[in-house]
Amino acid sequence: MTVLMIGIALALPGTLYVLTRNLTLLGHGWEHTAAISVFLKTEVSAEQAQALARRLAGRQDLESVILIPPEQALQELRAETGFAEAVEQLETNPLPYVLSLRPKNHLDSAASLEGLREALSALPETDLVRMDTLWVQRFQGIIRVGERAALVLASALAMGVLLVIGNTIRLEIENCRPEIVIMETVGATRGFIRRPFLWLGLWFGGLGGMMAWFLIALARWLMQAPVSQLAALYQADFVLVGLGPAAQGVLLGGSLLLGLAGSWISVARHLAAIEPA
Repeated sequence: MTVLMIGIALALPGTLYVLTRNLTLLGHGWEHTAAISVFLKTEVSAEQAQALARRLAGRQDLESVILIPPEQALQELRAETGFAEAVEQLETNPLPYVLSLRPKNHLDSAASLEGLREALSALPETDLVRMDTLWVQRFQGIIRVGERAALVLASALAMGVLLVIGNTIRLEIENCRPEIVIMETVGATRGFIRRPFLWLGLWFGGLGGMMAWFLIALARWLMQAPVSQLAALYQADFVLVGLGPAAQGVLLGGSLLLGLAGSWISVARHLAAIEPA
């Protein structure tokens, strides 16, 4: 029961960390599909628009540049539901040339996308740049909140693990009180008496960390099927990632340290209260 309690306590922040890690990877994929629409001024001619498109195609931060003429844009607007009758009422085409741009994959932050938008807005041919980066900022803000929540939860539950291990070691010390009194009577050192309880706390911490890793892996395995089904509805393939080697090392190493620290504190406190008769 002690190992299971430690495993559940450590699995909660670990699961939240895995969730934020997968959201970060998913967010990178969404950011890479971001498109930018550059509406040119109405007085820009076809030659000027084509020259601008060729010039932007040479930028290192753009993956593709597509020039949409006013006629094509009007046809697309006519095809939209509810706009056909309104388009038929127009005597002339009021739409300008539009450049549809796709940023490179390395522009994976709202700040870099905003810098690209400002550079495009400064072009003399540009009338309006349409790019929705607010959702990117909000999404990154949610991820940062999740990461901070995982850290706070891990700190709080680490204190709980210390209390659980400390209380377990206290009960073991009470159960072994007669043996401890006899060992002290015959001259056993405090280090000799303390050592088995420290090893016990270390084992509790290590097994609790392994239990937490198992619970996190089990949760990931159970969630993979519905996540794959949801991704298939969007013609995508998304595989949930786990803790990773570094996070696994932190989890197991942290659980061992918590076990050793909890047992050390409990042993130092309760062994001092036991005196030979």
